[in-house]
Amino acid sequence: MTLKELNPLPKPKRSNLLALAVLSLLNEKPMHPYEIGTTMKQRGTADTIKLNTGSLYAVIEQLLKNGFVESVETVKEGKHPERTIYRSTEAGREELMDWLRSLLKTPAKEYPQFAAGLSFLGHLSPKEAWELLKMRKDALEQRRKQGRAQMEQTLQMGISRLFVIESEYEAALLEAELNWLKRLIRDIEAG
Repeated sequence: MTLKELNPLPKPKRSNLLALAVLSLLNEKPMHPYEIGTTMKQRGTADTIKLNTGSLYAVIEQLLKNGFVESVETVKEGKHPERTIYRSTEAGREELMDWLRSLLKTPAKEYPQFAAGLSFLGHLSPKEAWELLKMRKDALEQRRKQGRAQMEQTLQMGISRLFVIESEYEAALLEAELNWLKRLIRDIEAG
């Protein structure tokens, strides 16, 4: 029995969904971080998974450390700075598939901020609660309108529905929240 078998490295925590996005994109083809970020924005993934440049580079470093990605080459195009191109390793592809399967099959407790606010709603007067909830409803209706337009635009660009399925899910959640919120507002109006 080898030392590695006796004392295997602990599996990294799966809390940073940006790492999942990076693994997913590198599973498609080798890319440099700028291309990863651009692709996420183009596909609307950045609406679901928080993306900022500093975090992206930190995630890639962590994936490198864990052996899930490797650098392929460094290229320089024109006046652009050098860019390192990364690809997924076999361990990275296995991690992606395992993580994805886990996310899809296993319900997890999530902690949305709105639910936290609702748990303390009793501290407000009914009038103020009504006003704030109405403002939220109006903002959500605007978001629904923008989301529909953005999804139509994305699909018209020829991007497969498979890559915007999370937007459909968000739209369904938004619709459910709006319906529930409208009923709550009516209940408050009714006393």
